[in-house]
Amino acid sequence: MAGEGPAPSSCDCFVALPPHTAAPAVIFGKNADRPRHEVQEIVYVPAATHRPGDRVQCTYLEIEQAPRTHAVVLSRPAWLWGAEMGANEHGVCVGNEGVWTREPVGEDEALLGMDLVRLGLERGSSAREALEVITALLERHGQGGSCKEEPVPFVYHNTFLLADRSEAWVLETAGRYWAAQQIREGSRNISNQLSIGTDITAEHAELRQRARSQGWWSGAGEFSFADVFSLEQQPPRMEAAKARYRAGKELLRQHAGRITAETFMAILRDKASGICVDSEGFRTAGSMVSVLPRDPAVPCVHFFTATPDPSRSVFKPFVFVAGLKPSPQVLSPSFSDDPARKVPRFQSTVDRRHELYRRHQAALELMERDQEQGQKLQQTLRDLERQGLEAVNALLGGDVAPRPEELAELFFDCVDAEMKFYK
Repeated sequence: MAGEGPAPSSCDCFVALPPHTAAPAVIFGKNADRPRHEVQEIVYVPAATHRPGDRVQCTYLEIEQAPRTHAVVLSRPAWLWGAEMGANEHGVCVGNEGVWTREPVGEDEALLGMDLVRLGLERGSSAREALEVITALLERHGQGGSCKEEPVPFVYHNTFLLADRSEAWVLETAGRYWAAQQIREGSRNISNQLSIGTDITAEHAELRQRARSQGWWSGAGEFSFADVFSLEQQPPRMEAAKARYRAGKELLRQHAGRITAETFMAILRDKASGICVDSEGFRTAGSMVSVLPRDPAVPCVHFFTATPDPSRSVFKPFVFVAGLKPSPQVLSPSFSDDPARKVPRFQSTVDRRHELYRRHQAALELMERDQEQGQKLQQTLRDLERQGLEAVNALLGGDVAPRPEELAELFFDCVDAEMKFYK
């Protein structure tokens, strides 16, 4: 099967809602585990209006553009159009994960799951709307094409976790077929496997007919999406995901009622469970945690690392506000002759490292070479992160009312401060 590759590939997404959160807010988190040397950049795309008939070029496929697209902030592999995870100006967050199911994966180029993440964020003003956008585009255009910047195809289908200030959704797909589960309270995680059983809130109109026609379901008794559409013989990476899923579920259970942004950051840094990946072939390339307060008067805050290995990275806060100061330090260079955009694709390589990535890479090498200096730098970075968290907690708690221009410069300033420590 295309995409068998190294076994340790993985991703983990988490969401917590009241009463599992310490405050009246929804908290979202994701580790994006990707090929070891892939660079993830943080991209802000402002809201825009589009003319009738306009089209948008996604990673491989050009599709019809929406009349209006929302402002989004994306953590994305620098070679593609979509995103591993991100948020929009309405407090919607989306992350995806790879899965392999009974529906065959196709190497034909279509929409990537990462394209669907961005499309859902750009076109959905709530988690439910984003889900409806993704499923409609999935049914119309399908999913497919290589998900890795290498000549050998790496292909998978996708599951998604979507959240907003009031609820969350798990969306799981098999080809153009899908099932979705609404989450109104408590906590939920997904880890590279189908996890929706009989508790299905919405589904593809022909989902059960498809299962019966393939002989996967008799039509008698309850219908479990995971049981019916999961492969009988799981790829090694999906078997490994079961342990991570159980570990993530247990970590959520242990912290139920007390979950904060810091809780999710600690979970995403957990190497013992395999949630924080650092292997020869794959590693956690970027991480995200978002706080979505129930009170619409309080801004949502989205933390991004923009660097690999959250256990040795800094989560930096981003808030949607007018006049955002650009952060070129976390934008990868562009190339006029980009091998990802030429057919045949990926026949050569380019250096996509942004400035923060380069400096962070040098710092990681120092940490490994000089343990004492590495520990000092690590402590300095954690202190920097704590300062950002204290400022954000004061904002979320209503203790301070920062000027809009301060919020507009918040992410830039945090990135800039981190860069200075690496000099």
